[in-house]
Amino acid sequence: MSYKMGRRRPAAVYSQEKLVSTLFQPMTLRSLTVPNRVWLSPMCMYSAAATGPDAASPTDWHLAHLVSRAVGGAGLVMTEATAVTAEGRISPFDLGIYNDRQQQAFTRVAAAITAAGAVPAIQLAHAGPKASTDRPWRGGGTVAVADDGWTPVGPVAVPFGDHVTPRALDRDEIAGLVGAFARAAERARDAGFQVAEVHGAHGYLIHSFLSPYTNQRTDDYGGSFANRARFALEVVEAVRAVWPEELPVLFRVSATDWLSENPADPREGWTGDDTVLLAKELQARGVDLLDVSSGGAAPDARIEAAPGFQVPFATRVRQEAGLPVAAVGLITEPAQAERIVAEGDADAVLLARAMLRDPYWPQRAARELGAAVPAPVQYGRA
Repeated sequence: MSYKMGRRRPAAVYSQEKLVSTLFQPMTLRSLTVPNRVWLSPMCMYSAAATGPDAASPTDWHLAHLVSRAVGGAGLVMTEATAVTAEGRISPFDLGIYNDRQQQAFTRVAAAITAAGAVPAIQLAHAGPKASTDRPWRGGGTVAVADDGWTPVGPVAVPFGDHVTPRALDRDEIAGLVGAFARAAERARDAGFQVAEVHGAHGYLIHSFLSPYTNQRTDDYGGSFANRARFALEVVEAVRAVWPEELPVLFRVSATDWLSENPADPREGWTGDDTVLLAKELQARGVDLLDVSSGGAAPDARIEAAPGFQVPFATRVRQEAGLPVAAVGLITEPAQAERIVAEGDADAVLLARAMLRDPYWPQRAARELGAAVPAPVQYGRA
């Protein structure tokens, strides 16, 4: 990995000619250079066909959604959580990359993102015990098998909140899912994506193995930290083995379950200490950057969200594990994002809702910070 940790520096450096924004400096991971540090966070659109030959394939909606953010100046554009198996979708209306038609449709998406000047990235995921749910604007409840749903799976047969009870995976099925992540990564590679992110957060399958709150297995995939991390590390090893050596692999983590670190909550959960340990193990297996989020394992966890509330978790990983990080969560203003990167709290920021509200957020931020983001020549008159 060629990326080197930078020293902390002020949010803006003045020269005689112009303001230099750290947020809009390029970043190199392995041999890939991302043009700036403003990246589109993966967000489910719940807009794919649930059944038929094009089920779980990206549509014109997904193409327009992702490419508009590339045109808007995001340095890296990441797909929504893209399932490695049909049963790994969060909802029947989510994307997957487990067959040829899906791969072909994604080839068009990756090429269009690249042509618009951004790096195409894909998040590989399995929803685990939180699978087979409805669109959020229809309540998000469990979708029954009779209505194109399925029985979810997890480390144990314990439901997430009021979701349907999942089926506990056996060892052969766990091995099969490790292989499914690898096959999905191969398809993503062949479709033209340059970055693969393994989704290990938010109570989905990998996170449900990591957290002691959701994983009560008694075999070598449960119990100790090493056992609970086993599945995550096996997935990363399998993805890294098929992903081009010159291209980066990322990992999204929930840095805390907001349980053990809350004095008022006696339940044991995943912690910031665990995240630092995991980051070191991931780096040793070829992960190039940790995408640091939080929560998702316990539906009733108390989370006091505020602007940049997850940034300190990212900063700690950067300082203690020496692994590059991206921060996400209530990062909404250009000056705020600039401070996070320029002061060394994170190496990049991932924007979600802010980019839904304004697809051209990076262009606006660049103007405010005295930087420049190349715009399409067709927009030159503006």
